[in-house]
Amino acid sequence: SEMVLRGIFMLRQKELDWFYQEGASNIFPEAWKDYLKVIDKDKRDNLMGAYCEIFNGPDQKKSLDAAIAWSRWEAACSSLDYSPARVESFSNPEFALAFALIENHYFMNKGFLEHEKQLLDGIEKIRDIPAVIVQGRYDVVCPMETAYEVSKRWPEASFEIAQNSGHSAFEKEIVH
Repeated sequence: SEMVLRGIFMLRQKELDWFYQEGASNIFPEAWKDYLKVIDKDKRDNLMGAYCEIFNGPDQKKSLDAAIAWSRWEAACSSLDYSPARVESFSNPEFALAFALIENHYFMNKGFLEHEKQLLDGIEKIRDIPAVIVQGRYDVVCPMETAYEVSKRWPEASFEIAQNSGHSAFEKEIVH
């Protein structure tokens, strides 16, 4: 009957590159260092691909270490209120393996979409559904630009910017 969309991510190359190749790395360089350390220097021109290679490789220990690094990277960037406890919780081996492998699989396959503008172009199909778009101003994982683009294509939707929030759905402003 209605939708609330938060932290919009459309699997476009520019969004994937921003968070997993270069962009967010300039805002969280200390966390980025740990994300990079599991990748050989000669494989760093395609980090998602390098992670995919490790995840699908025979070395289970290396795969687990990579999954934890991937998960910790996202946890470190998810909120304006950096939480060592959140980063540590994303280090749980079972969680990290599921989280990192699923994300990497979908991202490497571009969400199994036919083309990268498919979601944005498909908004016409849902414009009659009442919706609110909630976006943290300082969301480093899903940059504001994407939510803004969606709001322009979907003027019937309410666009709420949480001015003092990042990515986490649990930030006070976003919950409100």
